Amino acid sequence: MKYPHQLSGIQRGLPLLIPDDWTPEQAQAVFEVLDDLRDRIWEHYALPLQELYQQQRMPNETDPPFLIDPDEPF
Repeated sequence: MKYPHQLSGIQRGLPLLIPDDWTPEQAQAVFEVLDDLRDRIWEHYALPLQELYQQQRMPNETDPPFLIDPDEPF
């Protein structure tokens, strides 16, 4: 069985099954817990995460330069 792409990049492992019969209140509660978790992680790891994101977005020295063709439409 193939699972949807994960932001984490994980491509194998155990699936996380979420019930499809939650009430809107149950879905909201889970969403709020995950949102709170994200906030707490950011509060503690903001600087290292920002540095990591910056490193991941910087081009490698082996990457070809990004050239813009002025004749190509957007």
